[in-house]
Amino acid sequence: MITPCSTSVGAAPKYGTEICKGEFIAIFDADFLPRPDFLKKTLPYFYNEKVGVVQTRWEHINKDYSLLTRLQAMQLNVHFTVEQKGRNAANYLLQFNGTAGVWRRETIDDAGGWEADTLTEDLDLSYRAQMKGWDIVFREDLGSPAELPAEMNGLKSQQFRWMKGGAETAKKMLPSVWSSNLKLPQKIHATTHLLASSVFLSIFLMGFLSVPIMFFINPLGIEPSKFGYFYISFFAVITVYFVANVTRSWNEGNILWRAIKFFLIFPIFLALSMGLSLHNSVAVIQGFLGKKTPFVRTPKFGIKNITDTFKKKNYLSSKISWVTIFEGIMAIYFLASILYAFQSSNKTFLYLHLLLFIGFGSTFFYTIKHSRS
Repeated sequence: MITPCSTSVGAAPKYGTEICKGEFIAIFDADFLPRPDFLKKTLPYFYNEKVGVVQTRWEHINKDYSLLTRLQAMQLNVHFTVEQKGRNAANYLLQFNGTAGVWRRETIDDAGGWEADTLTEDLDLSYRAQMKGWDIVFREDLGSPAELPAEMNGLKSQQFRWMKGGAETAKKMLPSVWSSNLKLPQKIHATTHLLASSVFLSIFLMGFLSVPIMFFINPLGIEPSKFGYFYISFFAVITVYFVANVTRSWNEGNILWRAIKFFLIFPIFLALSMGLSLHNSVAVIQGFLGKKTPFVRTPKFGIKNITDTFKKKNYLSSKISWVTIFEGIMAIYFLASILYAFQSSNKTFLYLHLLLFIGFGSTFFYTIKHSRS
């Protein structure tokens, strides 16, 4: 017997599991539109008694609505076509993405059920289930369409929940991971997976400290060309995003057109990621410090095409936080560094600071613009 459950708030999975009577529980957020054959294509995997979860790939109803939705789709494509598929192929621990999947009820009960002590109860339960010996099957070929956040405040609330919840789950689960019977490579990978949100701390500190470092390069006799070694990791990131989007997810136009499109918008994606680094770093720090905050829903407006709008919606945020103010200050900070670079002919970090200025400036601007007066 199958029971479909729609989830929108943090306590919904636990409540839904309590009232659902089925042996298998299909979970969808309210904005997801599962295809008619979803159950027919996912349930056969449960003939394997070790399978506890079947997770499908998210598709994006409104990915072409704006540049903001295109950039989000670019990131999620990497998660579902490279990260999840790679973990599945290498027998590493996967995560249930909170929606667009089916759970075996026995798996939920055996793993201890849904727990509300983190903002990412889906990631938490995923790890507990797999350490109990259950398998997660990821189906990249099965898409479940959903709506992406169409405005900046919605994106930020979603990012905050994911980043803080990731840190909370890492703090909670890492001791169990290392005391478990998992193989050493699985433990190492699980550690990097659970600590993934911490990358924003590095991004923010790298950007912030690059300005004072710029003043010490010449006095300390540091050769700027030495920084070229860091481009190795940069090219690795480009390769991953290129493969996930150009060769795996995008299907409009020929390969040349898709490649041109990618290299035009990828720098903007980098800028946005940098611009969100302060906001996401605050979330990560709060997660590790154990500061409790309520589950904030991600606003969705039923946007499917470019003619739809989220304007004049009461669902829009009306609060401007101190983080937003500091994002504006950071934009001025990097603008000043760009002006100094031209004045002093010290252009070592010019392109980095240009991306940081665009990122923080656009994040600040659109947070204000998308707020309800």
